[in-house]
Amino acid sequence: MKRKSGSEKNRHVVAWINKAEWDQVLEYMYSSDTNLQKHALHRISAWKSRFAGSTPVAVECTADLVRCQVLDRCGQLEGHELVLLYGTALVRFVNLITERQQGKVARPLRRLAGKLNILSCKSVLDWLQQEYWSRQLNSGGWDTTSDAEDDDELLKDELTRQREIETYKKVRELLISYEKEQYQALEGGRSAEEKWLEPFAEMNWILAEIKQSAMDSCALLLDVLLEDGFLVPTLEQLETLSCQSFDANNENPQIPRPFLRFWLPLLKMLNSPAFIHLFLEKLFAELKLLINDPNDNRAFFVSAWISEIILCNSKKSDFHFETKGQRKARLRDRMFVNRIQLRWQQLLSACLDSPSASTPRLLKLILDDMEHPLPVETRENLLTLCSIYTQNTESSPARKDQPIYTLESLREKMQHSKSKRKNAERISASRESKMSESDADKVRILRGSQWQLCTENVIWKNYPLGKVPGQSDDPSCLMLDHFSTMEVSDQPVELEIPIHNATKMTATLKSEGLLWTQSDVGKLRSGIKLF
Repeated sequence: MKRKSGSEKNRHVVAWINKAEWDQVLEYMYSSDTNLQKHALHRISAWKSRFAGSTPVAVECTADLVRCQVLDRCGQLEGHELVLLYGTALVRFVNLITERQQGKVARPLRRLAGKLNILSCKSVLDWLQQEYWSRQLNSGGWDTTSDAEDDDELLKDELTRQREIETYKKVRELLISYEKEQYQALEGGRSAEEKWLEPFAEMNWILAEIKQSAMDSCALLLDVLLEDGFLVPTLEQLETLSCQSFDANNENPQIPRPFLRFWLPLLKMLNSPAFIHLFLEKLFAELKLLINDPNDNRAFFVSAWISEIILCNSKKSDFHFETKGQRKARLRDRMFVNRIQLRWQQLLSACLDSPSASTPRLLKLILDDMEHPLPVETRENLLTLCSIYTQNTESSPARKDQPIYTLESLREKMQHSKSKRKNAERISASRESKMSESDADKVRILRGSQWQLCTENVIWKNYPLGKVPGQSDDPSCLMLDHFSTMEVSDQPVELEIPIHNATKMTATLKSEGLLWTQSDVGKLRSGIKLF
């Protein structure tokens, strides 16, 4: 047995006090003195009470066999009782030890025990001493608890694996029995659909056993269901059910109605939110494994089951205008009727992580049925990217008149935009170079303000007084948002006019007359444009 390094070694709580007690129990167990063996058995009983069900398997097997020897030597039991006692101890030992040698197909314990050289009680005790007790003593840096726990963990793992194998066989046999009963119903005189949709008495026991298996290990049941021959049918099964031929490369896969009704009694019985969530998770995981698998038939039915579950969960508003007969027919072929709160974000991630020919269709179903839908633009972008990745141009929501860009066209477009930008920069630079020094000074002064220097040839006479290019015709744009009032008394007024200025102004008025005549004022009034 390979020991762990010091850094990897785990510490465990053990039942024995120290190595001295371990050595003493080992010595007494393999002693020829019955009293010493009894003492060792008492110590192991104390260990078991402290271990609380975690006693190493090898220790328990050794104690059982030694107890048989003690009772045999004391002569307290009859011959047939001793045979039964020895047989029970040996069978228990062989079952625990030989589980490592069992594969998927069960093999006789006698043959496995023979390969391990196990023949009698003494041989078994010698084997245990050599394979377990002595290894604990001979291993460097004595740490019996670590090795004992490691051996026990290995045995527990083997027991778990053996239970899984047995459960797998049981589930598979139950599903095969279910199929046989359904095929018998198909061959009967009654309508096959009536028998399939209403489980008869012979199948009640099978469905009850499958439901119990689902409660014990739902993941294992789904693994078996997704094997070829069950939810993924063979061509022979489809022919038996008279299913029409289907296109495995179809981008909109659907389960054939006869095949769906074949499995509806089982699926309706297993229907629960937990089962549906795990079912979808398994289906998307299987679809991801089939990315590089040429098995188109399997990918078709895996995608079709995903589509069937999501369609069963569609919003009720989608069927608002159906008749009673249509509603009855639709509900008859559904695995579940009430809407389930699916894990939309996980489904969306799983769908995008499993690209196939049907991924755009599945993605659209998920996006349309989400409880809190994404924005329309985001959904269109996701569908477009998914269609491009899966090379599915027909399901792309992009417009037909939208140009298709190639790498060369994108490069030409980029070069054109670069040349256009360079020309604009060149023109701006040439304009700046043509500016006079005074204009350049004005530009620097106005930099950062709301005013700019106009160097273009604008015909200013076309703009009315008080309006600049780009200004709105709405007069409210001239209103100030913030302003303050000033009293007349606060306005600065020149109260005194110098005598020489007043004399000069009077002389000017007398010599030139009024600056504006009455006709001039009338022309000004007629020419004023109001907003």
